[in-house]
Amino acid sequence: MMLRIDNIKKQYGDFQLQCSMEIPEGRITGFIGPNGAGKSTTIKAILNLISLDEGHIQFDSKDVTELTAKERERIGVVLSDSGFSSYFTIGDISRIMKGMYHQFHEKEFMEYCRRFQLPLNKRLKEFSTGMKAKLHLLLAISHEAKLLILDEPTVGLDVIVRDEMLDLLRDYMETEKRSILISSHISSDLEGICDDLYMIHQGNIIFHEDTDVILSRYGTLKMSEADFQRLDKRYIVKSHKEGFGYTCLTNQIQYYRENEPSIVAEKGSIDDIITLMIRGE
Repeated sequence: MMLRIDNIKKQYGDFQLQCSMEIPEGRITGFIGPNGAGKSTTIKAILNLISLDEGHIQFDSKDVTELTAKERERIGVVLSDSGFSSYFTIGDISRIMKGMYHQFHEKEFMEYCRRFQLPLNKRLKEFSTGMKAKLHLLLAISHEAKLLILDEPTVGLDVIVRDEMLDLLRDYMETEKRSILISSHISSDLEGICDDLYMIHQGNIIFHEDTDVILSRYGTLKMSEADFQRLDKRYIVKSHKEGFGYTCLTNQIQYYRENEPSIVAEKGSIDDIITLMIRGE
């Protein structure tokens, strides 16, 4: 198992994180949920940036609190802030990375920067949001990381830049024994690249499913109150009362299409799941 999160707990005032997750080798796992749900706290725990009240996190079968500096190099990270001075150039950053990481591929990194048209001699403060995002990701994949931890790596980017970054991640995963955990609010990115999804709400994991199952089997049903009362609810995951009647989340959309032709049955999306898992009953 590449990453195992075993019943971790962390209390912050009225908020408590309590969750478990597993990311096998060769998988890209999406991490979804509303703001304040616990995604960033979980990522900080994985990176050993906060201490836990209970539970354990293992990377490559070793507790993250016991990783050596060299072992930590096998984790690539993209957070909202790169940590580098805004006065640095790519050349400056490359020299720093070479001193920090034993397996930093300087030549490959510089070639990637040229390929993605990043200005080598400009300071970071002159970079656009898209340029910074591409630079952060290139740095994360430039030192033989086995696991990438990506926190909102495509936020604020246009669709072209996002596609370029997703292609980079697909290229990264072509090498065996690598994994990615990616947190994002952009559902189309997750649908296109993730193997499975975990959803967190109020500090707890409330949903986990393979992405292909979500896209093929899940859906939403819209119906009157009378239809809802008589409905066979064995495949209803969540339901929410609306002004017109009810909207339901199902994990067997085809069953209702075949057996309830009068009910509106639509293909589901990650956004539908987030909304109904939180608002539904």
